[in-house]
Amino acid sequence: MNNWSDTLIIQYEEGRKALQRKHSKLTDSYVDTSDKTQINSMVSSMTFSIDWMKRGRRPGNMRGIDKRSAYQKRALVDVDLIPSLEIQPKEKELSDDEKRVIYDLLIDLSNRERQCYLLYFAQGLSMQQIADELDIKKPSVQKFIDRAKKKINQKKLCHTSVI
Repeated sequence: MNNWSDTLIIQYEEGRKALQRKHSKLTDSYVDTSDKTQINSMVSSMTFSIDWMKRGRRPGNMRGIDKRSAYQKRALVDVDLIPSLEIQPKEKELSDDEKRVIYDLLIDLSNRERQCYLLYFAQGLSMQQIADELDIKKPSVQKFIDRAKKKINQKKLCHTSVI
């Protein structure tokens, strides 16, 4: 299932291939040389744009985190990752605003941060239980939870507290 950014990347790659085919058909005459230069510039620009769309940030920039799915919404719950948990939450009806705020708070977390945060705060598991369940070390669990709390607290400042 492609989203709009995947479709755009495919279109840009097809356009770049067409330009490369056109470039290879040109001869070495003076007129064709200027055309080749122009086409090379276009291919370079398209490559730069494709890299930007794939990475979600400026190519060549050494700061920041590469996100493979920068323009894609991530699923908040991946049952396949934690199949052995038998989660029986108490039913509570949330308003649409509450759901939106919770979604906005959790969407910026990495999958591992989200897993650890929800297992710790929502399910009440200890850090050691989470480490055992996810097959990672306890200090890693603590780092994921701390990073998740920091991200959520920073984002909470932007939202009115519904939670």
